[in-house]
Amino acid sequence: MATQANPYDSTKAQSGAQIIPSDDHDHSGPGPEVMDAATLIGDKVVNAAGENLGKIEAIMLDVTTGRIAYAVLSFGGFLGMGSKLFAIPCGALTLDAREHGFILDASKEKLENAEGFDKDHWPSMADPTWASDIHAYYNVAPYWDDDELEVRERRSADEIAPGEPKVY
Repeated sequence: MATQANPYDSTKAQSGAQIIPSDDHDHSGPGPEVMDAATLIGDKVVNAAGENLGKIEAIMLDVTTGRIAYAVLSFGGFLGMGSKLFAIPCGALTLDAREHGFILDASKEKLENAEGFDKDHWPSMADPTWASDIHAYYNVAPYWDDDELEVRERRSADEIAPGEPKVY
């Protein structure tokens, strides 16, 4: 069995969110490196200046790679009415485990000028041009360019050696 690199090694470039750890030293449970996506829905998003930018409405999964493609942020509006949605690449976010929210390194003005969409008219997030433009706008490398991403062939359960992790 091949030796695998530690996916949480902070010395490697990452395409996912960075993490500000909690002061709570309780390590029971799955977080913050691995989390139930449903627990992130509704989390607040602020910028580096502490300005409220909105909240996470959805987590978008790239089913073909099994990786998180985007967090969908709602911004603006009043009491949920008239808010605009934005696809934010995971690499543009920092999870603040202490505050139970995210930090986006963008001003309100940058977000206001970003390509957004409304709840009834979502973009084609699998379109490579659209996706590349979004990553470029937030100045992060596309998650599909991650050198550590290993393409695995689909195998039946009988083809997996005992003790080898099953990748779905």
